[in-house]
Amino acid sequence: MVGAGQLARMTQQSAIALGVELRVLANTSDESAARVIVDTRLGDYRELADLREFATGCHAITFDHEHVPTEHIRALAADGYAVRPGADALVHAQDKAVMRERLNSFGAPCPAWARVSGLDDVSAFAAEHGWPVVLKAIRGGYDGRGVWVCRTPAEVAEALSTGVPMMAEAFVPFERELAVLVARSPHGQGVSYPVVETVQQDGICVEVLAPAPGLDPEEAAEAQRVALQIAHELGVTGLLAVEMFQTADGLMVNELAMRPHNSGHWTIDGSRTSQFEQHLRAVLDLPLGSPSMSAPVVVMANLLGGDDPDLFKRYEHVMAHDPGIKLHFYGKEVRPGRKIGHVTAVGDDLETVRARARHAAVYLTTGEYT
Repeated sequence: MVGAGQLARMTQQSAIALGVELRVLANTSDESAARVIVDTRLGDYRELADLREFATGCHAITFDHEHVPTEHIRALAADGYAVRPGADALVHAQDKAVMRERLNSFGAPCPAWARVSGLDDVSAFAAEHGWPVVLKAIRGGYDGRGVWVCRTPAEVAEALSTGVPMMAEAFVPFERELAVLVARSPHGQGVSYPVVETVQQDGICVEVLAPAPGLDPEEAAEAQRVALQIAHELGVTGLLAVEMFQTADGLMVNELAMRPHNSGHWTIDGSRTSQFEQHLRAVLDLPLGSPSMSAPVVVMANLLGGDDPDLFKRYEHVMAHDPGIKLHFYGKEVRPGRKIGHVTAVGDDLETVRARARHAAVYLTTGEYT
């Protein structure tokens, strides 16, 4: 697995159970996964020589992020390595304009969009589709970074001053945000997890509710169908997370990720097969596991760093207050706003389960009660 963040760290837990020996490529020895995985190699994922040295002896290569240059992925495949997902698929998670073009080609529901190179282009787009206009960095944005909701030409000019290649999208007046996690193997087997609702705060996911409460079964089935179609059309191997908007007129695809995803962390404690095990099964072309839920309701709450870095002194309260809460820490230095872990609660009643998860998350990070 190229990358040694928390996704690789959590993948290791599933690798142990499956008897899979996981090797990770880390930039430094203190990265999240590098601290717990014996076979950690140090190198730069942007350097083909480092990738080739890392890949020697591997049966399959996958990623915990989408930043490996596309040409390097092609070179590894040309060397004979099983790279999953491959470059032709992964580019759709690396380049938002390429993604939109491809989704449009087979009719996936998407916002109106256009490549833009200056204020005149954005103004013309706004004249056709209205204000506000959403500007997105074509490459590299995540967790709210690289996205600007512009309501005036002055705000557009400020966003464009960053100098990064951008695209414009019509603003979507959505009711809520949903996510569908699917997996696909090299020989085409596919499974879909239940549709979840993601709750965002300042562009960062703070909660995931599984299954999405109150979602019409037909709309849920349509969301899963769209996600599986995207995985098939793009030739995805491994996991694909499809982030969607639910609007008054139906569903609309927002973003894609081809790896384990924050919207799927609940599956560790709330599904028969975690997303991390599923990704390994798919990448290694093993039969896929059941994506069914192990409880009627699952709520995952992200732990975001606060002013007090000593979270461990609050462990005892959380564990004693609710022995059913599951804690997951990523081995990261605590910084304000940084994702440093998550908690998961399971049960029968959404409001009760949600309150439990919120209490644990807020108390761990702030020491305050909810």
